[in-house]
This record gives sequence, structure tokens and C-alpha cells, in this order.
Amino acid sequence: MFKITTDSTADLPLEYLQEHNIGCLPISYILDGVTYGKDKELDWKDFYYMMRHEGKMPTTSQINPAEAKEYLEEYIRTDKEILHLAFSSGLSGTYNNMRIAAEEIMEEHPDCRIVVIDSLGASMGEGLFVHKAVKMRDAGKSLDETAQWLSGHVQNFTHVFTVDDLFHLYRGGRVSRTAAVIGTLASIKPKLHVDQEGHLIVIGKVRGRKKSLNALVDYMEEKMGSYFQENREDCVFISHGDALEDAEYVRDQIRERFGIQNFLISHIGPTIGAHSGPGTIALFFMGESR
Repeated sequence: MFKITTDSTADLPLEYLQEHNIGCLPISYILDGVTYGKDKELDWKDFYYMMRHEGKMPTTSQINPAEAKEYLEEYIRTDKEILHLAFSSGLSGTYNNMRIAAEEIMEEHPDCRIVVIDSLGASMGEGLFVHKAVKMRDAGKSLDETAQWLSGHVQNFTHVFTVDDLFHLYRGGRVSRTAAVIGTLASIKPKLHVDQEGHLIVIGKVRGRKKSLNALVDYMEEKMGSYFQENREDCVFISHGDALEDAEYVRDQIRERFGIQNFLISHIGPTIGAHSGPGTIALFFMGESR
């Protein structure tokens, strides 16, 4: 059985990672002058408190090839087949650096095989990508079969989310300062998704928080199409930036409108949360297209 690894940007709960024997590469971030990641962790509640109430603005960095190689080398001692599912290449260079590291390791250790796939996803969209791989591995599929299916269906992994504070998108270059100021004053909430190339794109806006949450469910109805109708047992993933009640509201709306019962809700980790900010709600599901 092959080993599955991913990045901390997948925002999967620790319990999930442990239960399914998934390796997780921590991607570091800096908050208030302190670097957190592999050797030092900050509770996610404290992270969002510092952003929300103390005005702290975190920064992030991608994994370099040397770090990627060191990480993978920890696993090849016991696992000769590894499937690494990476953070979107449209948002970070981490995927490419993992690929470079895997090629170097396989040259040095011909008995090992490492396949790196670009999830073109973020947060629990990347997590849903991992979840599908886990299901296939546990059903007895080979590394090649699993990798081929994921690569062939990557455009079915659908992302949509909304943020509560436009200034975090402004810091990341997603909206202009003027749009952030005017939008905040008018209580404008953007609707965003991750496109076919794995980039973060604003696709709409509504006025008011509750409307923005309902817009996520509307988007799911628009995008899930026959794919989800034929896969009713699929799990829907929802992540939140310290806004559990709003995440549960979205879950309840999906239950009521579509009769779907399988969900996994988790918080958005600091690496993604540094860019999306407190109050973000993100919805991930399998659809006909992104």
C-alpha cells in the first residue's frame, strides 16, 4: 500500500491525518515576528484572535526544494511508494519544488517511486483531493490507478468561498485598495473560486453576510450537476476562519436543499488564513466543472 502525503494548506484535521496515516508537510508562516511551522506551532484560535483583535498581519513562504527533499526523505525509509498531493501551482511554487525534490530522490534511490500531483486546489479543496486518494487507496487501488484518476478528475474539484474582510484580499493583491475601502463601507462580500489553472478569482459579490453564505450554496447548485447526482454518498467539505456557526449554517442549507448528509467541517489553517482572514467560509464539492 502506497503512502499519501500532502501539505498543511490542505487544512485537514489532525485526527483525519492520523486516522488515515497521511503525512503532512508544514508550510511556515510569520506572525508578530515569530516563525511558526515544523518546529513551533500556534493554536489556530490564538492565530485568529491575534488577527481579529490585535491587528497582527501574518506572512507566508513557500517550501524550497531542500526542505521538500528533507521532508520526503523521512518517508522513503519505510515507504517506497509515495503519492504527494500538492498545494495549487497557481497560488504557490511549492508544487514545483516538491516535484524537483521527488526527481532528485528517485535518482539517488532507484528503489523508490514518488508521484507528485498538482491539486490545483487550496484549503479543504486540496483536502478533498486527498480524501478521494485515501478512498481509492483503501479500496485497494494502486498508486498509478489513483494518480491517473485524480489527474483526470482534477477539474471536478469545485471551490467557492467568501471572506468577511476585503482588506486581506487587498494585501494579497486580489482586489484594489479602493475596492476594499468601498466594499467594506457598503458591506460588500465577494464570492471567489479557484479556477481551472488553480488561481484565486473573484466571480461575484453580494451585499451582506447572510446573502454571501447563501450565494455559496447557490453556486453549488449551479456547478454540481449530474456528477453529484450520480455520487450521492460523496462528502462535502466546509472550512472556516474561526466562524463555525456560519459554516454550520452553510451545511444546514445544503442538507435542506439537496438532501446531502456527508460533511467534514474544519477550520482554515494559518497558512491559508493569513491571506483569507478571519470569518472566511469556503465550500468544496465534486461538480461537473469548476
